[in-house]
Amino acid sequence: METLTTKQKIFKSPVTKMILALLVFMTVVIIGQQIASKLLTLTPLDKDYRNLLKGLFVSTSCVLSYILFFKKYEKRAVTEFASKGIAKNLIIGISVGFILQSLTILVIYLNGSYSVAAVNPVSFILIPFAIMFTVAIIEEILVRGIIFRVLEEKLGSHISLTISSVLFGVFHLANPHGTLLSGICITTAGFLFGAAYIYSRSLWLPIALHFAWNFTQSGIFGAITSGNEKTNSLLESKIQGPEYITGGEFGPEGSIQAIAFCVVATIAFLILIHKENKIIKPSRKR
Repeated sequence: METLTTKQKIFKSPVTKMILALLVFMTVVIIGQQIASKLLTLTPLDKDYRNLLKGLFVSTSCVLSYILFFKKYEKRAVTEFASKGIAKNLIIGISVGFILQSLTILVIYLNGSYSVAAVNPVSFILIPFAIMFTVAIIEEILVRGIIFRVLEEKLGSHISLTISSVLFGVFHLANPHGTLLSGICITTAGFLFGAAYIYSRSLWLPIALHFAWNFTQSGIFGAITSGNEKTNSLLESKIQGPEYITGGEFGPEGSIQAIAFCVVATIAFLILIHKENKIIKPSRKR
């Protein structure tokens, strides 16, 4: 058996790996945003198209930096971003995200708390598309690709899923208008995205699911997302009513029905995961 030096043990430890990965990744995000913003201001493009291109540039930089970092650090093929099965994962993720968020809005509508004031041109979805696409890639790489995946190697799937999901919810408590209910919902969504990753072993599935959940909420139905300001949207909507149904100023994902739908979807994924024996045990039990 190979004996590792103290330096090698530190280098190979999950904590060191996560810290270095997070530092490299966030540096790429920050610098990528700055470069894209400065270059695009030199073009005659409309603001919406500049934002779209900025989002695509930053997203691409994020994926490439993740692949290069772990390919070098872990000396392996980064299969979680493999092109094989990408279409299937994107279709499943977008479909599930769209359905879950549409059901959430449907409950608000049936409660008499959602109404459409106007239908905007399709071009109005460009800004939310760019924002939500970039957010989904950044957050899924950070939470599922780095935190969950690295912890899973040591602690196994169940413990790592719980830790990463709780952290995901805690991170969003800092968002404007965050509440206990919204924190629970985001944590539940974290379990859903994590379960989607375990099931597929591809980051494309949780990225697509995350994107569709947010984009459907803001870009299509015109609702607030995670307490942030409203963006342009296809439907100009008015949402008012009980906070536990509408999500209040945090948005529909802070509602009780959003929690319920995420729980159902998470359970469905977990059933498939256990059925196909995709759970990884803690290293001490292997």
